[in-house]
Amino acid sequence: MKKLFTTLSNIWKIDDLRVRILNTLLFLLIYRIGSFIVLPGINPLALEAKGQEGLLGLLNMFAGGSFSRASIFALGVMPYISASIVVQLLGIAVPYFQKMQKEGESGRKKINQITRYLTVAITLLQSVAYVRTQIPLDAKVMSEPLLSISSMFILTAGTLFVMWLGEKITDKGIGNGISLIIMVGIIAQLPGSVVTEFRSRLAGQGGIIPFIVEIVALFFIIIFTILIVQGVRRIPVQYAKKIVGNKQYGGVRQYIPLKVNAAGVMPIIFAQAIMFVPAAIGQFFPGMQGNVLTSLSNPSSWPYNLTFAFLIIAFTFFYTAITVNPVQMSDDMKKNGGFIPGIKPGRATGDYIDSVISKITMPGSVFLAIIAILPALAIILGVNSQFANFFGGTSLLILVGVVLDTLQQIESHLLMRHYDGLMKTGRLKGRNPVAAGSVI
Repeated sequence: MKKLFTTLSNIWKIDDLRVRILNTLLFLLIYRIGSFIVLPGINPLALEAKGQEGLLGLLNMFAGGSFSRASIFALGVMPYISASIVVQLLGIAVPYFQKMQKEGESGRKKINQITRYLTVAITLLQSVAYVRTQIPLDAKVMSEPLLSISSMFILTAGTLFVMWLGEKITDKGIGNGISLIIMVGIIAQLPGSVVTEFRSRLAGQGGIIPFIVEIVALFFIIIFTILIVQGVRRIPVQYAKKIVGNKQYGGVRQYIPLKVNAAGVMPIIFAQAIMFVPAAIGQFFPGMQGNVLTSLSNPSSWPYNLTFAFLIIAFTFFYTAITVNPVQMSDDMKKNGGFIPGIKPGRATGDYIDSVISKITMPGSVFLAIIAILPALAIILGVNSQFANFFGGTSLLILVGVVLDTLQQIESHLLMRHYDGLMKTGRLKGRNPVAAGSVI
C-alpha cells in the first residue's frame, strides 16, 4: 500500500504527466456529459423502457448508454471504427492503399484524411437508419422528415466531435484517445450491472453466496484475459558486430516478441458480424425461419456458441496471416545484420518465424474463443445478461487492453524521470489495445 501511495505521489510530481492526466479526465468528462444530452425532437421519458439486445446492445455498451438514450453522441466512435477497418482491409487488397502505407508520414496523413471522409459518409447513413428504426413513434415529438434531417446533421457532428476528443486525448492526454472513450463507455455500464445483479440475487435468485462466487469468477477471468493479452513468444535475434572507428556496434542479443494473440479482438468483431446474419435472414424472410436458423440466432444456444467459437478460431488465423508478415520480418533482420541462432538468414528465417506463429496462434485462438463465449455461458448459468457481458467477449478484451496500454505509458513517463514504475518487480509490457494496425 505504501508503494502505491509513493507511486501516485511521484505521478503528481511530474508536471507534464499531471497535466496530461488532468486533460484526459477533462476530455472524458466532456464526453460523458454529452452522452446524456438527448437529440432535439425526442421525448427522453418514452425511451426509458426501451432495451437493447444483440448487436444493438453491444453498440449501446460501447457508446456508454448513449445509443439507448438517443443522445447527440448516440453513434459514438463506431462509424470511425467501421471506416478504419474498411481502410485497413483496403490496405491489404488495393495497391493504391498499399503504396500510401509505405509512404511514411505523408501516406499516413492521406489515409487518415480518407478515413475521416468515409466516417462522415457512414455516419450520415447510420444516423438516418438510427432515427427511423431505433426511436419509437411515441418518443418523436417532431415530424419524421424534419427529425431525420436535423438528427442526421447533429449525430454526424456528434461523432466528429467525439473523434476530435479522441485525437486530443492522444495528443494532449495519456493513452489512446479512441480506446479510452470506448473503455469509459463500457465501464459506465458496470456499476448499474453489478447493482442489478446484486438486487436480483437478494430478491430470491440464490442469495448473496452466488453473487460472491460471480465476483470471484470475474476476478480470475480478468487475470486469465491479462495472461492472453500479454502472452508473447520471444525469438532470440543476434546482430553481427560492426566496428566503426573506436566504437563497436551490434553484437548484442535481442528478441522478437511474437504475441500469442496478435489479432486482438478483431476476430470476435468479424465473427459477431457474421453471426448476426441468421437473425437478419429470419427477420426479413420469416418463411425461411427453421430450427437451424432459430438456433443460430439465439446467443444462448450451443449451436450458436460452437459456430461462433469456430469462426473466431478461423478469423484469428486469417487476421494474423494478413497482419504479421514473416517474410518482411526476415528481410528487415537480414538488412540490419541480424539472424536467429541456428537458422540461416533469408527464406529459412521466414519459414521458421511462420512456423512459430502457426504454433502459438492455435492456442491463442482457442483461448480467445473461450473468452468470447464466456458471457453466453454466464447467462446459461443464471447471471443477468447485462452483467454477463463483463465476463468476456469484446468488452472485457478492450477493457484489459486499454488499461494495460495506459498504465504502460504512465510507467514509461515515470521511468524516464528515474522514478520507480507501477510494478514493484518487473515492468509492464506495452501492447496495442485491440490489434496490430487497428484503430482502437
